[in-house]
Amino acid sequence: MAKMTKRERAQAFADQMAGVLGDNLKSLIMFGSEVRGGYDPSHSNLNLLLIVADASTAALRPIEKAIAGWVKRREPPPLIFSETEWRNSTDVFPIEIEDMREAHELLRGMDPFDGIETDLGHLRHELEREIRGKLLQLRAEYAAVAGDGKALTRLLIDSAGTFFVLMRATVRLVGGKPETAPASLVRQATEAAGLDAQAFSWVVDKITGRTVRALKPYDDIGARYVDELQRLAHFVDQYGQTEPADTTSVATATDESAGQQ
Repeated sequence: MAKMTKRERAQAFADQMAGVLGDNLKSLIMFGSEVRGGYDPSHSNLNLLLIVADASTAALRPIEKAIAGWVKRREPPPLIFSETEWRNSTDVFPIEIEDMREAHELLRGMDPFDGIETDLGHLRHELEREIRGKLLQLRAEYAAVAGDGKALTRLLIDSAGTFFVLMRATVRLVGGKPETAPASLVRQATEAAGLDAQAFSWVVDKITGRTVRALKPYDDIGARYVDELQRLAHFVDQYGQTEPADTTSVATATDESAGQQ
């Protein structure tokens, strides 16, 4: 399996899951940057979602060895939902569900998004909670490493994927359809929130494999990055506060917006 491509490894893992789970396996998808593209392949993981009829510990015991082997290859373990949990999670995980819907590949079983809808009210609530929490963490880590150019570089690179997820959710919140390429996504999100897109240029160039200058201690690039993400959090916090919660389907709102372009 070590000589396989990433997608071949994912397919081989899906074959293992089907063999040991049988009818308990309802759906297995690959999602995320490996499907979406637009990133340096060296920074992408194989992200999997496994949906089963029975998610009890006894029912999942047969997949223990396969999961352990997958993790040993430095891939994240699959997200595992029961069918009932998955269908009841739309109000809790609208960001993740819409991200998966937009960039996934079905490896086994049914389409997990058939009949699944999220709404903009739940999206805004999760987005506000997530962006506030991630900003608090980023701010603390920045304070700890700002004086070390190499550590600051690692912080910006490691945080970028998370904040791009939140930028995609911001684009959906305002009725848009997120672009795939990081530079285009940043343009969309910063235009929607009234931010400075140039604050993210170094990070975008770095994760997409372009040559960038080395960061210095207390580099202005890092400071601008953190400050603009703070402004993004403020935008989400204030968005729609004078209006009642919108229960429009996220997918419907996105489709209508795309049709108007």
